[in-house]
Amino acid sequence: MRRNASPLSLFLLGAGVFLLVLAPLLVWYVQPQAKRTPIDIDTTTVFTGTGSYFDTSKVETVEGKEITITRQVRGDVADSVKSGNAVWDVSTSVDHEGTLPASDPRDALQWTVERWVTDRTTNEPVHCCEETPTFDGEAYLKFPFDVERRAYRWWDGTLGGVVRLDYAGTKKVQGYEGYAFKGTVEPTRTGVRQVPGVLVGKPRTPQILAEEWYSNSGIELVVDRRTGRIMNAAIGPKKTLRAPGSKKDAVTLLESKRVEFTEETQLKQVELASADSDRLALLSGTAPAGAVGLGLVLATVGIVLVIRGRRTEPEASNTHMMTNSPT
Repeated sequence: MRRNASPLSLFLLGAGVFLLVLAPLLVWYVQPQAKRTPIDIDTTTVFTGTGSYFDTSKVETVEGKEITITRQVRGDVADSVKSGNAVWDVSTSVDHEGTLPASDPRDALQWTVERWVTDRTTNEPVHCCEETPTFDGEAYLKFPFDVERRAYRWWDGTLGGVVRLDYAGTKKVQGYEGYAFKGTVEPTRTGVRQVPGVLVGKPRTPQILAEEWYSNSGIELVVDRRTGRIMNAAIGPKKTLRAPGSKKDAVTLLESKRVEFTEETQLKQVELASADSDRLALLSGTAPAGAVGLGLVLATVGIVLVIRGRRTEPEASNTHMMTNSPT
C-alpha cells in the first residue's frame, strides 16, 4: 500500500510555511520601511488665540486682538528621493483679523519660509538640500518614532535655537491620549531691527538698530507616542524691541499668553496619528503574531494530512491477484 498526499494537505502546508516566513519579514523589513518620515506630506495647521501686536497704521501696540498662526508644510518629493531624506518646505504666517484671509503672506504681521531636512528614520536634522536655516535638536515639526518619557531638545524657529521640553505625563486630545511635553523660553536677544529711535525712547536718533527680544511663557506639545506626530500645540510667545543695551522692553511687537491649535486642526492631527499608529501597531505586533499563530496551525494540519495521506490499493496488484485467483 502507498500513501498519496491530497491537494488540500499540500495547500495547507504551503500556506503555513509561507505565513511563518512572512512573520519575520514583517518585523525586520516591512515594519522598518513603514516607520519612516513621509516625503509626500501636504498639511496645514492653524493656531489661534488672543493677544497684542504692534499696529503699524496706528504706530502703537493694540491689545485684546485675535491672533492666527498658519503653518503650511509641503514635502519636496524630488529632492527627498534624490537625497534619501525628508525634505519639507515650511511657510509660517502670523496674522490678525485685518490680514485674514491673506492673499499675500507678505502682508502678515510675520512671515517666514524655511526648509527642514531630516533623516527619515531618526528624525535628526540633515544639513543638505539647501536647508535654511541650519537646524538642531531632536524634534520640530514632529518627534521621532516611538516617543520616550524623557526630555527632548525641541527646535524653536523664533529663538533660533533648541529648547528643553520635559515630559509632563499623558494628556488627551479630542479623546486620544498622547505624551505631553512642556518648556519655557526666558527673554533672549534674537537680533536687531532698524526702527525710528522714537519707538524705543530715543527721539533724538532718527534711525536706530533696536534689539529684538523673544520669550515664551509656555510651550506645550501633545505627541502621539508611536508616530511622533504632534496632535496639539500651544505656545505663549512674546516679541519686543529694546533700545541698544537696555534691560527694559520699549515696544511689544507680539504677545499672547496662549495660542493653540484650533479644534479642526486637533481633530485632523488626531485622525492622522490614530491611522498611522494603528498601521504601525499592526505591522509590528498584531500581523506578525497572527501570521506565526495561523502559520503553525496550518502547517501542523498540513503535515498531519500529508502523513496520513489516502490509503489506496495499487491497480497493478489488483490485476495480479485476479489473474492468479483459482477458477
